Parts: sequence; structure tokens; C-alpha cells
Amino acid sequence: MLKIFNTLTSRKEEFKSIVPNEVHMYVCGPTVYNYIHIGNARSIVAFDTIRRYLEYLGYKVTFVSNFTDVDDKMIKEANREGTTVPAVADRFIKAFYEDVGKLNVQRATINPRATDNIKEIIEFISDLIEKGYAYESEGDVFYRARKFKHYGELSGQDIDQLVQGASEHVGEAEFDKKQDPVDFALWKKAKPNEIKWDSPWGEGRPGWHIECSVMSTKYLGDTFDIHGGGQDLEFPHHENELAQSEAKTGKKFVNYWMHNGFVTVENNEKMSKSLGNFVTVHDLVTKVDPQVLRFFLSSTHYRRPLEYSQSNLQKAADNFEKIKTAYNNLQFRLDDASGVADDGIKDQLVVISNKFQEAMNDDFNVQNGLTEIFELVSLANNYSSQDEINVDSAKAILDEMASFGGILGIKFDEQQDLSDEIQKMVDQRDQARADKDFAMSDQLRDKLKEMGVILEDTPQGTRWHING
Repeated sequence: MLKIFNTLTSRKEEFKSIVPNEVHMYVCGPTVYNYIHIGNARSIVAFDTIRRYLEYLGYKVTFVSNFTDVDDKMIKEANREGTTVPAVADRFIKAFYEDVGKLNVQRATINPRATDNIKEIIEFISDLIEKGYAYESEGDVFYRARKFKHYGELSGQDIDQLVQGASEHVGEAEFDKKQDPVDFALWKKAKPNEIKWDSPWGEGRPGWHIECSVMSTKYLGDTFDIHGGGQDLEFPHHENELAQSEAKTGKKFVNYWMHNGFVTVENNEKMSKSLGNFVTVHDLVTKVDPQVLRFFLSSTHYRRPLEYSQSNLQKAADNFEKIKTAYNNLQFRLDDASGVADDGIKDQLVVISNKFQEAMNDDFNVQNGLTEIFELVSLANNYSSQDEINVDSAKAILDEMASFGGILGIKFDEQQDLSDEIQKMVDQRDQARADKDFAMSDQLRDKLKEMGVILEDTPQGTRWHING
């Protein structure tokens, strides 16, 4: 039985999807004015891992994640570059796909853009005005936060103690336009030289929060299963989403709210672009194996903070290598496997699988799940070292490793065919070792390494893999 920690209720709840065997899920995406940093990537990887586990359980997942492609930061970046907001968005959306692709993140079912939904945003705001939850003021439109009686419950905020301008996404508040300081913008009157659209309230553009309410309900319905994002989005973004969505539809907006923890750096400081202490994925993957970075980001429980450091990256690299090596060594043994099927292996796999699911069913507890993955690693290592192994038993272990590893986004390499030239060199090196011509053996090994072919000498013979 899967249980999920629901931010709204601050407790774990049994997961029951609205539509049997289907999950409708929305995760807030990036504001595309720069490359994503690993704090952004942590959220992306966390919810990709959650999605993968839901699919492992047999759910069909509709996964929607937006691009915020118009806001104050987008306008500022476009002005700095002397270009247009759409041009900035297009460039960084392309970079986003490239960067998360290297992290083996599955594409969302839908990646809607705010600027493609202006008509729907205007209609949504108009409905809120008609219902008395919003008002126009000198070309701006604001939401009456106090009118929504549950405002503040998601993030645990007291509306009387809220500070105006709590979100960096909201520009300088025009205090005199608001009826109440806690009201927030749904539509912003256009300033000179800003991107803008026509509306019933004059030329302008949407506020930040409204886009996610519009796009999530457009593609997933008025009520859907899971809404996710970083812990920093609880307030004001998700709080405002919830208020304006339920005011508009009169229905419960989301059944399960999920928020991942921060990535921290030195002195337990949150990593963010505004603090200038961030590392972009775009730069990092040129120095670190993207698979290692993915493993680092996905191997801590999603709600816990994750400390970014070189030592922690190295620990992730070491553990990742143990998993890959165990898999590859057992894969290599398939060539000479012929023994009788081992019922003991089957029984061990059942135990490990049950414990893995038990861990992951407890609010996607990846850390406990990793314990069972390393039980598989031990099993694979012990089995591959035996003199005689069975094909079916070896494949059963490999399949389980690929299945569990796939949830974490680990890609296992299939054995590749060597070119005739490289195969000849590998055979020559084997012969040199047999002849105890170690100088020639080392020379051939080094030459193969320069060509990107890494050799490993095992009791069962020489195995190889392509570096990177």
C-alpha cells in the first residue's frame, strides 16, 4: 500500500487515485531565463523518480510540467540581451531539454507554456472577478486573499502576519492599487517596452501564480491527484494556486501536495540563483558523469535536504560504480552460463523485491530502497563469482537490477560489439598475458584505454566496456 506525505495535512496518507490505475500529476517547471541549477534539477529528478515508481506499480501517469516563459525575470533578461522574451524562452527551453536529457529524465506528457495559454488565463481571471474573488485596479487585477477562507492552510501561514511581496517572482508591489496588502496579482498592466497582450482590463501580462492554475486544470481537470514542486513553492506560489483554483471551480484542487527539500551548500545555505551560489547542470555535466549526478540527486529521500559537495558527489560516484560493476560482471558471465536453475536465487529475489517495494511504498523512501538494491549487488557479485551459473538465474538478477535501477534513472549498458581492429588487440593482449609478456600486455591495454576501451581482468576472462 503506497503512502504519500501530504503537505496540506502534514501526514502520510494512503494513496488512492481518482481514476483507477491512472495518476494525474502536475509539477511546477522552471522559469526559462537561464540554465537550470542543481537545486532545480533536484526537484526535476525527484518527481521523475516518483513518476517512474508509480509506473513501476502499474499506473498510467499523465505528467504535466509547465514552462514559465513570461515574468519580470524573463523581461529583464531579454532587455539585457537586447532580444525578445520569446527568444530567451526558446533558447533556454532547448537547453533545459538537453540538460535533463543527460540526466535521463523522462519527457513530461505535456510541457505547456504560459504564453500559449493567454486566452485561457484571461477567461480564468474573468471568472474570478465575476465570482467576487478578484478585482481590477488601474489596469492590474488582484485576488482577494482574505475572501478565501482556507488561505494559508497549505503553508501554515497566518494571513494577518503575512509579509507583502513574499515571492521573488512578484515584482515591486503597487501598494496603493491593492485593497489589502495580502492580495496578489493575477494580471499586470503593461509597462513601456514590455511584452503584452490585450485583455478586458487593458494591455498587460499574467501574474506568475495564475498560469499553473490554468494549465493544470486545463490538462488534468478541476481536481487531480498530485501537485509537486520545491519546498520554496509552498508559499506563496502553491498557496495562491490553491486559493484561486478552488475559488474558480468550487472543487477541491489537489488530493496530494508534495514538496521536495532544498539542495544546500556550505553552511547549510539554500542553493539559489538569487543568492548567486548555484552550479548549473549545463556546466556540471561537462565535469561529472551525468549518470553520477542523477544518482546523487535521486539517492536521498525527496523531502530531505541534500548537501552538495565534492565529497558527497564522490560518494555517489563510488556507489554508482559498485552497482554498474556488479551488473556488468554478471552480464559478462552470460556468455558461459549453463548451469541448472537455482531456486534459491528466485527465493532471494522475491524477498529483496518485497522489501524494496515496502521501502518505496513508504512515501518513496529511496534511501531504504537503495539498501535492497545493494542486496541485489551483493547477490550479483556472489553469483557471478561462481564457477558455474545458470542463464535464467543470472538474467533474473539482471532484470531485477535493471528494474530497480530504472526507477532511479540508472541506465545499464548492453554489451557492445567491438570492431575487428579492437577485438584483434584484445585477443593479442590476452595472448601476451598467457605468454607472460607483461610489457606487451600493458602496452596494448594502454593503447586500448586511449581509444576509450576499458578492460577488466576477471577469473572468467577479459571483459571490456566503452568509457563514458
